Amino acid sequence: MDKLIPDPPSTTPLADARRAEDQARNEQAVKRALDFYLHPEPHKRRQPSAMYTVCPNIGNESLLADACESLASASILVSNFANELSGPQRSTALGIQQIVMLAELAVNRALDRVVPLA
Repeated sequence: MDKLIPDPPSTTPLADARRAEDQARNEQAVKRALDFYLHPEPHKRRQPSAMYTVCPNIGNESLLADACESLASASILVSNFANELSGPQRSTALGIQQIVMLAELAVNRALDRVVPLA
């Protein structure tokens, strides 16, 4: 028995064009993703901001001494601040002060190990 209404075509030129366009976009996306991981661009070296740069010819001893003084100042600041507080806030501030003191001790130890330049 013959059908009175024929089946519509399985594809149309417009659907084929859209499918080809989608496939091309997907291939481009896959290529970009693979290139990103497999062939990365060389990193461009950024120029550091001049606002917070440390002079490159300063010695380790000077840097450690400055860090030690900064940590000592921070320890005193937090200690004074803790005296103004009470309860859990005081305990938190004293905990921060202890961490700063431990960092200061570590920097002092490193400073003791630095060999002075003649």
